[in-house]
Amino acid sequence: MDDCKFLSLKNGGRLAFAEYGCADGEPVFFFHGWPSSRTMGELADAAARELNVRIISADRPGICDSTFQPDRQLLDWPDLLQQFADHLSIGRFHVLAISGGAPYAYVTGLKMPERVGRVAVVSGAVPFADLSDHSGLLPLYRWMMWSYWNQPRLLRASFYLVRPIISWRTSLRIARSFLHTLPRPDAEAFRDDAAFNVCFESQRRAWLGSGADGVMADAEIYGRPWGFRLEDVDVPVRLWHGKQDRAFSFRVAEETAKRLPDCVARYVDNEGHFSLPIRHMREILADLIAAG
Repeated sequence: MDDCKFLSLKNGGRLAFAEYGCADGEPVFFFHGWPSSRTMGELADAAARELNVRIISADRPGICDSTFQPDRQLLDWPDLLQQFADHLSIGRFHVLAISGGAPYAYVTGLKMPERVGRVAVVSGAVPFADLSDHSGLLPLYRWMMWSYWNQPRLLRASFYLVRPIISWRTSLRIARSFLHTLPRPDAEAFRDDAAFNVCFESQRRAWLGSGADGVMADAEIYGRPWGFRLEDVDVPVRLWHGKQDRAFSFRVAEETAKRLPDCVARYVDNEGHFSLPIRHMREILADLIAAG
């Protein structure tokens, strides 16, 4: 289900978003992963209905139906989110970020502490530029980092090459044939057809609209310095990470948690990058809203 809505932004662009859960529930802004899009928020729909939570999930600029924003920086996000929250007449809210949504959650906590109750980061991306050792990252991410700094034309060409393939609906069938290459917890979690369709359809949709340009602009955010210190993010953070996460090892997640002043970290046995939010969403949401 995707009842898409639009917000007109001050810069002349538009932000596409969808809502899940309960319309009058506790507001939680959902920040999708990479490459992904607003419909990833459907992962939280059932748990949000049970817990009376309102999930609001937007495509980031350049992703799917949101307008591309040239030269976008991570520090631009809080101003956009402030417009978004004001448009919805939401004063105080929580943030739930999955994977690549993590840096957007941290910068929101940094710049909008008076409006953020708690932040939950699940299978979260780490600040690549701060790492002295990249061995804890997925090999694909290590290659992308190397290419970004050494062969940027090659990296851009690869994005344009894969875009037509990934954006086809048949790409979901292709993805199923590769599930056996995932860590066992992720492969098992994706036996749930609904979870598989939400995750991979949201990835496919990310490449629509601005296409490879939007997805690559989003990726560049992770490779560059974020523009702030995690040590300055002092809102309460709940960090959830699977011990079998192959995208970002729980070792690098531990390093991130140590840098956050007010962080409760939970490292979950026998869970991977995808299986953690799929299997534990109710627990994650309940903890996020517990303090109101």
